[in-house]
Amino acid sequence: MTSKYDRYSKEELVRIIEERDRKPKFGLVWERDEIDHDRSLNQDFVALDLAPGFSIGDGAWDNLLVEGDNFDALRYLRMTHAGRVKCIYIDPPYNTGNKDFIYNDRFIDKDDLYKHSKWLEFMHRRLLLARDLLAEDGVLLVSINDENRAKLELLLEQTLPGMRIGSLVWRKRRPSNAANMEFFFSDDHEHVLVYGGARFQFAGAEKKWSGYSNWDEEKQDYWASGDLTLGFSREQRPNLYFPLYNPKTGIWYPCDPNRVWVYALRERLGERDVRTQPMDDMIAQNRVHFPDETNPACFQSLAELETAISAENAPPFLDADPDKTFWVGRRIGFNKPRFKRFKKDLKRDMQPLSSWIAEAGKSEAGESFALETGMTAEGTKALRTLGLGAGFSYPKPPSLIKALVGQSTGDNDLVMDFFAGSGTTAQAVLELNREDGGRRRFIMVSATEATADEPGKNICRDVCAERIRRVIGGYGGKEGTGGNFAYLRVRRIGLEAVLTEIDHPQVWTALQLIHRQQFKPYDDQAPCQESVTPEEGLIYLPRIQDDCIRRVLTLSTTLPHLTVYTWQPGLLRGRIHAEGVTIEHIPHFLVNRFGGAA
Repeated sequence: MTSKYDRYSKEELVRIIEERDRKPKFGLVWERDEIDHDRSLNQDFVALDLAPGFSIGDGAWDNLLVEGDNFDALRYLRMTHAGRVKCIYIDPPYNTGNKDFIYNDRFIDKDDLYKHSKWLEFMHRRLLLARDLLAEDGVLLVSINDENRAKLELLLEQTLPGMRIGSLVWRKRRPSNAANMEFFFSDDHEHVLVYGGARFQFAGAEKKWSGYSNWDEEKQDYWASGDLTLGFSREQRPNLYFPLYNPKTGIWYPCDPNRVWVYALRERLGERDVRTQPMDDMIAQNRVHFPDETNPACFQSLAELETAISAENAPPFLDADPDKTFWVGRRIGFNKPRFKRFKKDLKRDMQPLSSWIAEAGKSEAGESFALETGMTAEGTKALRTLGLGAGFSYPKPPSLIKALVGQSTGDNDLVMDFFAGSGTTAQAVLELNREDGGRRRFIMVSATEATADEPGKNICRDVCAERIRRVIGGYGGKEGTGGNFAYLRVRRIGLEAVLTEIDHPQVWTALQLIHRQQFKPYDDQAPCQESVTPEEGLIYLPRIQDDCIRRVLTLSTTLPHLTVYTWQPGLLRGRIHAEGVTIEHIPHFLVNRFGGAA
């Protein structure tokens, strides 16, 4: 009787058992073939072929559009761009079971018993690679629906431990009875999960200073009024429930029993070490604003006080005070003391980004800065305006992606989307650059989505590339953004065949992407390929010729450092002895850098 384990060697079976022993006993667990995972990473090499006819510009190209399986593309990009990507945004398949993603060369449908495990493994492999691409101050933004958020968030916790920042929520549509709702519940929102490096921060927004309109002569600074109470009751925070005294006027203020003061009195703290200052110090530092009291109350007897409470003429909160005798004979204020937030005390002059993404034109003013975006209808309209609407359901609105990229990047950063689909992220990058003069670059990865029924289908070429082309050149009377991109195709090469099958243009493309932020096409008329900056030189020698040797020697005298890649390193080292020259072996350098298992 055959077993599914018959195809494995003894060493591989031991590896499976060891991996199972190491699997977490708590957390997200799914069906996973460890050997198949390793084979998928290590059984071949990935190269990129340039398609000049589908590219915009003649090179050097700043932007890349890669056609092919994004798993293969990510393996390649880990070799060339590890640690260099500032922002990765993806809108992956949502695991709805409606043939929305391909695993092992076939679509997964709703009747697949293992669709969740296959989706999790599908995402896990790609997220592991994406993690290695992020810069130290980089961020991963992942769109997901409410149904699969929990699974994806647990997966991200395992794949990117310690990197969770939070999530953003945006409204994708308005509720409708025509939305085929279950339980009479309209699911109108989606999430953007945020995972980033320790140095990452959103840009935020310039703080609005309209609230800082009060001048303090003593501190020579403007201040804004803030709440001096907390949302706790006196039973929950008894140390924060006490009468507040203004030493300058001699007026006392009762405490709200359902919203106690923010700070405790020094006498109530005792010897405890707390992070905040006592209320006494805040008053002494003029950080508490006591409002003017034109006619403070003063009751000469308990009976007079209780009569005023019954007639609702007493200052607020006295009715709930268990010790009413304390207030007899004291001047009592009717108004509410407030906290004085001084402008100079602010650590930053920016407002933080809010987790709420508001519908465009309908945001509410608040302490935090909220993004504004359109709904999915905006994404559909954008594609139709470009003449590319057929075949895409509920594309993300360009304003959403533009807002996210704008908050996550500086003007010279690299943005990646390896589920690029129709190319919304590329459009967002190009339009942001036009608006603020930035030089952001993008790497988009999009599949063909060809099937047995539609073998000629190519979303990357016919939709994504065409969209970017029209945005760059202009469309429908709208001025183009300008820019360029290189169109590249993924090609797998068996590791045992790299020596014979990899070609010179593929080598030169990879070397430039490793060393540069741009790349030029291979010049088959030149005896050697070179890319020179004031800091370093990059040389590729397909063949060792005398004129190439002379060129290397000349450059070695003018540059701080020169790296030369050759198929014959031993022969080249015998002819070049200049300092500051590093000689690397091709294709071994690329195969070693391509790496092993994630």
